[in-house]
Amino acid sequence: VLQKGLKENFADAQVSVVDCPDLTQEPFNFPAKGICGKPRIADVGGVPYLIPLVQKEKVYDLNTVAKDIELPGAFILGAGAVSSKVLGINAELIPIVQTKSEKKPAVNGSYVAQINPADKGCLLEKYSSKYTDCEFGLLANLYASEGQPGKVIEVKANGRTGELNFVSCLRQTLEKHYGEKPVGMGGTFIIQKGKAKIHIMPPEFSTCPLNTDEDVNNWLKFFEMKAPLICQPVIVSRDPGFDLRVEHTHCFSHHGEGGHYHQDTSPDSVQYLGYFQPAELLFRIDRPQETHLVGRD
Repeated sequence: VLQKGLKENFADAQVSVVDCPDLTQEPFNFPAKGICGKPRIADVGGVPYLIPLVQKEKVYDLNTVAKDIELPGAFILGAGAVSSKVLGINAELIPIVQTKSEKKPAVNGSYVAQINPADKGCLLEKYSSKYTDCEFGLLANLYASEGQPGKVIEVKANGRTGELNFVSCLRQTLEKHYGEKPVGMGGTFIIQKGKAKIHIMPPEFSTCPLNTDEDVNNWLKFFEMKAPLICQPVIVSRDPGFDLRVEHTHCFSHHGEGGHYHQDTSPDSVQYLGYFQPAELLFRIDRPQETHLVGRD
């Protein structure tokens, strides 16, 4: 299904089932070896807690989320926002956490992408270089598993010929094929060659309401960042009525760049390599009572 859909949007695409590579190795350096074992997706909070105006009291903990999704000690990947209570500012969180279990403390391999106060560029830092907690704020889309090795879906796609970004192409392909049946996936992919459009939220929350996508885009800071970028996507083919964010991807790198992935900007030369696992369960945590569809892309 995925290969057929990708070939409509990329010059070359190959999808196969392989053994998950050891994710503790370069370029990932994750705290767990794989993305297999009781795979599940959690959608926590939501964009309505950020816009039109921020609700700073919305703070969560990845160790608690692991228990909420009935997988204490889970290995969690995904995309979210930092806890402004911890950092004192707003920033992008790239969660990569082996949550705590009865036998072991948490290992936080997350990154934070923020606007550098010095030059207004990207400042990417390891979360654990400054903080010891596993908190986040406002919203997160998370893929969780036991972090075990096992069989995964390997996706290779080169040379983008269509308009859709890599993640949207995967998601819309699933939606087209499976229709009413929601299919979720998570994992990691590398933009091996090329450049990508990435945003980072400003350190200050907006004091005037952000009521439209245009307002949001004027508030966000956009950058063109270079490969290799290691990305953590969470995808649900369609929302079965839980007010989900159906796709959300954050990325980091080893050259100081990272944030929220939108699209590659070098379609001719871009190369993607990804490892995905279909999720068995979906958990919706602290769903906003008042909602809207602004700022979801």
